[in-house]
Amino acid sequence: MTESTPGATRAPALEPTLPRKAYIATTIFDAERERIYAREWVLVGREESVPAAGDYLDVEVLGESLLVVRGEGGELRAFFNVCRHRGCALFLRADAASADAGAPITGHAGRSIRCPYHAWTYALDGSLRSAPHLEPALAGRKQDFGLHRAGLSTWGGFIFLHLDPQDAAARGHTLERQFGAAMQRLRNYPLDQLRMARRIVYEVAANWKVILENYNECYHCAGVHPELCDLVPAFRRNGGVGLDWEAGVPHREGAVTFTASGQTSRAAFPGLDEDERTRHKGELIYPNCMLSASMDHIAVFTLFPRDPGHTTVVCDFLFHPDAIARPGFDPMDAVGFWDLVNQQDWAVCAGVQRGMGSRRFAHGWYAPMESASLDIRRYVAERMGDLLEVPDPQAPAAG
Repeated sequence: MTESTPGATRAPALEPTLPRKAYIATTIFDAERERIYAREWVLVGREESVPAAGDYLDVEVLGESLLVVRGEGGELRAFFNVCRHRGCALFLRADAASADAGAPITGHAGRSIRCPYHAWTYALDGSLRSAPHLEPALAGRKQDFGLHRAGLSTWGGFIFLHLDPQDAAARGHTLERQFGAAMQRLRNYPLDQLRMARRIVYEVAANWKVILENYNECYHCAGVHPELCDLVPAFRRNGGVGLDWEAGVPHREGAVTFTASGQTSRAAFPGLDEDERTRHKGELIYPNCMLSASMDHIAVFTLFPRDPGHTTVVCDFLFHPDAIARPGFDPMDAVGFWDLVNQQDWAVCAGVQRGMGSRRFAHGWYAPMESASLDIRRYVAERMGDLLEVPDPQAPAAG
């Protein structure tokens, strides 16, 4: 928001959102692919999903098919899912029409990666191993036909990919540089030790930025999330104004975690400070991760935009291995509560997307209690500014 200085005009009570086309236009979505998703580190999954040599993760990032492969020595590498011969995908998705088609899938390649079309075969490090009947033609040239590499970096057990690692290196654009502040705020949570106990894949009929904006404010909470507000009464007060996300959001008296009861039999993660043992933290990690941290579990939302009006959201629920190993472990007290809240969110996000399609909609407005979403506007506008003009906050609202 605008800083107050002597003699300065008072900042407007409402700030405009990005313009309509930012949320519905295919041209903007295509530009975001190049200017945001091809130039940033993008979350795609967890290291535990590829535990052994030859295991792979098949993921799509705005139309780019990518592979994360565990090598013989345990190292992770990322490749474009494209055979160097004729461009066939190295792993075929059996049912592209399934409800979870947009979510990453896992598999096991064995000791090599074999193209299903003409059987060109690659080692787990991406080098070309063999090509049927072409040994003479490729003599001395196999090194020129290795798989195309993508950038890969890990943090807290999470896997991030970069579509243009040379560009990232040239700009010094490391994972730490992209969101080091969030890493610091989450430093007490043993993220790399946690394991996924449940996954829910949602297909949301909304633009990815609508989902981020919804996550970043609680003006909607009183009307949309009655159960959540029973757990966190602060969400009802003044539209969520004044919440201290860095210290964590307080639960109702006696509650300590995001379950319907606010209670759990699971122990708090080791290493948490006093606030973290009783409060809830949320982090928006650009461009496609929303991470919500409780004292006993983490809910991680990974966004995979499909088109201007559709986004696959993969929600993973992480718990400490000691809790998972306990007899009778059941994550559904947390998972069921989150699923309820998520379904409520996705319904209103779809409503926003539908409404923005109206010819009378030029742009929306951020209320003062939605000021955190100004950072989403800033993030997108900095990368798309010549294509997206932010409306003038002083202009009168159209009738």
